[in-house]
Amino acid sequence: MHINWQGIANSMEPKILFLGTGGDIAVTSKQTRASGGIVIQVDDCQFHIDPGPGALIQAARHGINVRDHTAILVSHAHLWHCNDVNALIAAMTLNGMDKHGVLVASESFLKSGFLTEFHKNCVEKIIPAKPGKKIGIENIEVRALETEHSDNDAVGFKFFTPKFILIYTADTKYKKELIDQYKKADILILNHTYPFKTKKPKTLSSDDIVKIIKKAKPKLAILTHFGKKLLNINPIYEAREIQKQTGVQVIAAEDGTAIDPLSYSADLKQKTLNLYSKAKKKEE
Repeated sequence: MHINWQGIANSMEPKILFLGTGGDIAVTSKQTRASGGIVIQVDDCQFHIDPGPGALIQAARHGINVRDHTAILVSHAHLWHCNDVNALIAAMTLNGMDKHGVLVASESFLKSGFLTEFHKNCVEKIIPAKPGKKIGIENIEVRALETEHSDNDAVGFKFFTPKFILIYTADTKYKKELIDQYKKADILILNHTYPFKTKKPKTLSSDDIVKIIKKAKPKLAILTHFGKKLLNINPIYEAREIQKQTGVQVIAAEDGTAIDPLSYSADLKQKTLNLYSKAKKKEE
């Protein structure tokens, strides 16, 4: 499936912006860390992943114009990942007066009743996301990934852009069969709820993330979605230890963290090297 939408007037610099890094109920209920989701800007597209409570407020706080949204993506039907979907759709479409944009969401969310009939009619298209499904939006392919979660329909997302490949694991337990789908990514964003030595974690722990990164080998791993125990220890310390054990650069995101994805693009680096080699040959 391929969607074309020319809703953004000007190209924007590629950016990954974290509007919230809170994970479990103890964190998100008090908004110790925000729960606004993640915004990805690339070429003429702006994607908003998992807009939980406060997504609109955090977008305004960090200078994101939600009218520029190309697509909203929802990994599953838990409140901390989908609460502000209706509010975002209303803001992005002027309450349906400017009907545009795409909603890509898990089947559990689409069946949950969270999304009102009115707001369904405000967007151009609603696309159910099932593991393995490929969706073309402008010149970007989004692929839904399998998870192991209490919401059986939960999905992660893999973005194939002309400039980089990015993966968002969403909420999932560790399962070695899932790791192959995380390979060949420039940037891997992992929902990281538990610290090292957690017994039977419900979602990813630091130990799980070490195993994933060692096999997936991204250029950069970004940690988000922190639980209370992890925040008490400090995610930065866990990120340093994960980096030490894997040899891959690891960043513990904070609310408002912005990343330039082109800095970690293997393809662009290779092109730069090729250009450098050709220039050097000419000089010789």
